Amino acid sequence: MNELQSLPPSRGATEARSWFDVVNSEELQSPALLLFSERMEANFQEMLRIAGGPGRLRPHIKTHKLAELVQRQMELGITKFKCATLAEANIAATAGATDLLLAYQPVGPNVKLLLELAERFPRCDFSCLVDNRDSIACLAEAAAKRSRVLEVLVDLDIGQHRTGLAADQRVVDLYRLICGSRGLVAGGLHAYDGHLNDPDPAVRTAGCNAAFAPVEALRRELLAAGLPVPRVVAGGSPTFAIHALREGVELSPGTTVLWDASYSQKLPDLHFLPAAVLLSRVVSKPTPSFLCLDLGHKALASEMPWPRAVFLNLPDVRFVGHSEEHLVVETPHADQFEIGHVVYALPWHVCPTVALHEEAHVVTDRVATATWRVVARSRGISW
Repeated sequence: MNELQSLPPSRGATEARSWFDVVNSEELQSPALLLFSERMEANFQEMLRIAGGPGRLRPHIKTHKLAELVQRQMELGITKFKCATLAEANIAATAGATDLLLAYQPVGPNVKLLLELAERFPRCDFSCLVDNRDSIACLAEAAAKRSRVLEVLVDLDIGQHRTGLAADQRVVDLYRLICGSRGLVAGGLHAYDGHLNDPDPAVRTAGCNAAFAPVEALRRELLAAGLPVPRVVAGGSPTFAIHALREGVELSPGTTVLWDASYSQKLPDLHFLPAAVLLSRVVSKPTPSFLCLDLGHKALASEMPWPRAVFLNLPDVRFVGHSEEHLVVETPHADQFEIGHVVYALPWHVCPTVALHEEAHVVTDRVATATWRVVARSRGISW
């Protein structure tokens, strides 16, 4: 039974304080993003346990986007990180990261900006993904002009059909091209399997192993041809523990740091704790059973169908409407909630939710004690 399933069916407004109920909530403007330090720490320890230590971890920072959490992971011995944007790469390098993979194929001005980042942070090794000849030529030319060497990994499509190439002869040819390109060095293979999130661990494991088999075969073929394959970066949060059983694979979970309502319900075999909570307030009671909360699209990710949040102290909810600044719900317990009453919610999808907030309030022992700027919510960087 996971944590969400273990919550009692009803939590009234007068119930004793729970882990998510912040003692000094009256000091916090709503809507607010809360990060619970004890839970984040527990998640870090669980990541280390599954990975067998920090050496194989290359955690993705796209979920939290916070320099402070990069620094904490470095304190735990983690030296490698993965990011999705140049802004994330910038905050991680600024925080002291020494090995950063941009898990994205840079195009346009981002090619130049990536190389500028590498120049600004000479103690950090930068790498990126490629999946075509034109991008290889562009990166090689840009790197050679700046007298730099950029490490690139070939992005593999192992079933998500978003980016990358199937693990076949085209990859071998592309890999040879990288090895022969001035300004580039082959960094290995990248295989993300975000589509594999079946609630049944056995089904998920079988799917993960089947999807990864061609990657293993490709690595053997490249090595047999005398081509270097320094690393294989594999998986996301749902398949993290599966890939941890393989040798020679770098593990790149991201959502494991904060977790969310979706993964808590869909992946009960993974023992991470929801550590990000949205604090909202009742701003209107348009009918005896309706509550309007200040938890609109601009505070809660809305790309998913309902439920977009799971409420921790508001029982028996039916979602009525969602707009820019308002969330209307219906509950038979509406009479227990007055105007201004604090309502806590777990985001269904935490990654885009974090990106909606300029700052996060860090809660320790149920007291909000610090505020961190979510600097990397911005996609761009400026010098």
